[in-house]
Amino acid sequence: MSIPQLTLVGAGPGDPELITLKAVKTLQQADVILYDALANDALLQYARPGAITRFVGKRYGCHALSQQEINHLIIEMAQRHGHVVRLKGGDPFVFGRAQEEIEAARAVGIPVAVVPGISSALAVPASQMVPLTCRGINESFWVTTGTTQSGEISADIKLAAQSSATVIILMAMSKLETIMDIFAANGKAETPVAIIQEGTTTRQKMVTGTVRDIAFKAQYAGLGNPSIIVVGEVVSLQASNIKAQVQHELLRVSAR
Repeated sequence: MSIPQLTLVGAGPGDPELITLKAVKTLQQADVILYDALANDALLQYARPGAITRFVGKRYGCHALSQQEINHLIIEMAQRHGHVVRLKGGDPFVFGRAQEEIEAARAVGIPVAVVPGISSALAVPASQMVPLTCRGINESFWVTTGTTQSGEISADIKLAAQSSATVIILMAMSKLETIMDIFAANGKAETPVAIIQEGTTTRQKMVTGTVRDIAFKAQYAGLGNPSIIVVGEVVSLQASNIKAQVQHELLRVSAR
C-alpha cells in the first residue's frame, strides 16, 4: 500500500497549457486527485490509469463540499489510497485555503508538499495585455479578495483605493458596485477598470471602462463569476498593446 501523503498543486489560471511541468509530473504520480471548480478538468488527462479523480469544487453560492468535508476527505483518501493531490486553480497559496488543508493533514501525521502554480491574479491580466506595473505609472500592485469570510467587503479595499497601486480584486463580482463606490469616494471615479471573466480560457470575456461606469457595463455584458477586476491607470495601456499586436500580426501575414 502507498504511503499517505498530500501534495497541493497549482493548476494555473484556466488554460490547461499554463500548468508547470512539475505539476504535470505530480499528477501522473497521484493515487487520488481532488480537483476544484477553477482547475480545468482537461488536466485530468495526466492522471495515471486507475487513479481516483473527484470534483470537490467551491464557487460563490455553490459548494460541492464544505471545507471541513474536504479536509476529512483528504485524510480518508490518503490513509486508504496513498498519495492525494489537491488540484487547485491558480496558485494554492493565493486565496486557495491551502493552510487549512495542510494543518488538517499534518494533524494526523500526513506529510505535505506544495507545487506552486501561476496565479490568475497575474496571468489573466497579462493574457489581455494589461501590465500590472509600468515605469512612470505605478510602482506596485495589490491582490485582494473582494469579500471576507463573513461576506463583508474587505477593509483592505478601502486602503487599496487610497494608493496609486494597480489593484487586482478576486471573488468580488457580487460586491462590484459597492467596491467601485469606495474607489470613487477616494477620487478614483475616472480611473480605468478591466473585468476579465474566465480568463485564459476559450470562454473568456472582457469589459473595460472606468470606476464610474464599469458596474453598468459589466451588468450589460452579463459578466459574472469567476472574474478578475483590475483597477488602475495601467488598464489604459491595454488598447494600444492590443492594437500594436494586431498590426504586427497583419504585417507578418502580408509578408508571407
